[in-house]
Amino acid sequence: MGRAVTVATCALNQWALDFEGNLERIFRSIDIAKSKGARYRLGPELEICGYGCSDHYYESDTLLHSFQVLEKLLESPATQDIICDVGMPVLHRNVRYNCRVIFLNKKILLIRPKISLANAGNYRELRWFTPWSKARHVEEYFLPRIIQEVTGQETVPFGDAVLVTKDTCLGAEICEELWAPNSPHIEMGLDGVEIFTNSSGSHHVLRKAHARVDLVNSATAKNGGIYILANQKGCDGDRLYYDGCAMISMNGETVAQGSQFSLDDVEVLVATLDLEDVRSYRAEISSRNLAASKVNPYPRVKVDFALSCPDDVAVPTCVPIQWRHHSPEEEISLGPACWLWDYLRRSKQAGFLLPLSGGIDSSATACIVYSMCQQVCLAVKNGNADVLADARRIVNDETYIPEDPREFCKRVFTTCYMASENSSQDTCNRAKLLAEQIGSYHINLNIDVAVKAVVGIFSVVTGRTPRFSVHGGSSRESLALQNVQARIRMVLAYLFAQLTLWARGMPGGLLVLGSANVDESLRGYLTKYDCSSADINPIGGISKTDLKNFIQYCIENFQLTALRSIMSAPPTAELEPLVDGQVAQTDEADMGMTYAELSIYGKLRKIAKAGPYSMFCKLINMWKEICTPREVASKVKHFFRMYSVNRHKMTTLTPSYHAENYSPDDNRFDLRPFLYNTSWSWQFRCIDKQVSKLEKKEGISVAEDVD
Repeated sequence: MGRAVTVATCALNQWALDFEGNLERIFRSIDIAKSKGARYRLGPELEICGYGCSDHYYESDTLLHSFQVLEKLLESPATQDIICDVGMPVLHRNVRYNCRVIFLNKKILLIRPKISLANAGNYRELRWFTPWSKARHVEEYFLPRIIQEVTGQETVPFGDAVLVTKDTCLGAEICEELWAPNSPHIEMGLDGVEIFTNSSGSHHVLRKAHARVDLVNSATAKNGGIYILANQKGCDGDRLYYDGCAMISMNGETVAQGSQFSLDDVEVLVATLDLEDVRSYRAEISSRNLAASKVNPYPRVKVDFALSCPDDVAVPTCVPIQWRHHSPEEEISLGPACWLWDYLRRSKQAGFLLPLSGGIDSSATACIVYSMCQQVCLAVKNGNADVLADARRIVNDETYIPEDPREFCKRVFTTCYMASENSSQDTCNRAKLLAEQIGSYHINLNIDVAVKAVVGIFSVVTGRTPRFSVHGGSSRESLALQNVQARIRMVLAYLFAQLTLWARGMPGGLLVLGSANVDESLRGYLTKYDCSSADINPIGGISKTDLKNFIQYCIENFQLTALRSIMSAPPTAELEPLVDGQVAQTDEADMGMTYAELSIYGKLRKIAKAGPYSMFCKLINMWKEICTPREVASKVKHFFRMYSVNRHKMTTLTPSYHAENYSPDDNRFDLRPFLYNTSWSWQFRCIDKQVSKLEKKEGISVAEDVD
């Protein structure tokens, strides 16, 4: 009868400008799709060149090499008898578009440019591409000669059209178009399109996956149809981790789910679905059918091919499944771990070095590396030859098989506790015990000699010797002495990263890991060019609250009992002198705010787009049970003073795994000045006036202003 269609979608770990590797992964996905009987294969957005090419899109080389890869795909026998839908940049009439190139049996059927470009947050597509603004319009595209020689075509359709096969009708969306309020699938569905495709370059953010899944399912819940989503996965070369989640949905229900986090470079989902289920679903939705009778039709490209077989009555079809979501703690355990593995193997380094202080942040970072080691061992156990080859190259042993996460951790992970006279024995013991439990190669060293040498140079030159506050020094002296310790730790971290393996008679160098969380970065509670300065930071986009929950998860799931004492200890930088052998300095006291408050400030500042006055107005209601308006005003002012004074530190922030939508990452996500008028005079005066009004209303005596 020709009603059961078999389609494939995939998640590929593509890498910006890695044309050879990208081509190989595309071929593997097509081979897998064909082996499972698929007649249509969908790949991720811009999969030929890799999504994260950024300003390399301006280069003619990127366009040239993309067409060279397309040539290889077109002429290969592997792409015969299956409709292939691949992504690449295309220059049409001197305008660059983000396109899908859909081909079958050495013939290009359609080049479909992206209509709605992603241009918020981490995305800058309007910088490199132009959206196709001609709805339901198709033009002739003149193919490059290298493609003409393969296809025998001089021109092909370019624009907003749909494909009509012998048995159904397909329409394409590209990533952002699913998220747009006027998604093309709405009108396409009304015009009889039964299969919607979406090629995405969608990155991971904590607690985001459900939104993507809901959008896909809702796309066909009201209008009926089959929705196929492909996505990039892995580290494409920057701060983002693309989290797969390829899926297939029909009539509002998921029928196939791909993994969100894995070390598999190629993952293919195949589903066989009954077109009659779509047609019968739509038949009883009268409002949909009334709207369909008035729709403006799409141009149709006829394709002499079918996605089904004539005799398919006995072919089994897929049934709905329940999507399984990860908890935020699982996401922290898996996402940054996969990102670290991609960074490690693609940078061709021999492992990581982490300054392990015995506190929550560096311990959470260590746990993520341990989780990475677990994922590597699991992937090898499941037969992943790519992971095995990478692991052998990293440890420089062609016969090595990673089976025990702790043993693999010993080979690729070095931790270093850098003690000073201000360090407590408790943190030293905690760091040592955690290193033993995860298996890292652990180093204990003391930085006092280096600190005294640096301060001694200053004393020789100036004739003055700075002192800590507790010893009678000023706050300036005390802060400078704290910063010297912090910065020496950074210098030593890089020295040991470069030479530790050399000293052990092993080849290679180590990547230095940072461990400043998103809240400390927002507040600026870090020393510029201290151990927060590293090669990469897996927790830089994660809040302190989420990290605490992650630590508890590691206690329960990794049996890392050393984390219990780390969890119960108050966070401290240990940069000021001990009092009776005990730590007197704590982070929250130093900052003048709690980590819980910082998370709220961060979300209001970035996500709610609140300046000082708007933040005050929101918080007097949120905190009305615990703070007076005057107290709220004081807290808001203190936050904005500290944020603006320290904003310059974000310009040198270590590249961090992006996991939170309130990240202060200055690279491209959170674009702000770094030289502020830190008095905020106008804004704070507005707050003061509002406080006075509220206090008069409550009959409270009014002070002149709010500290």
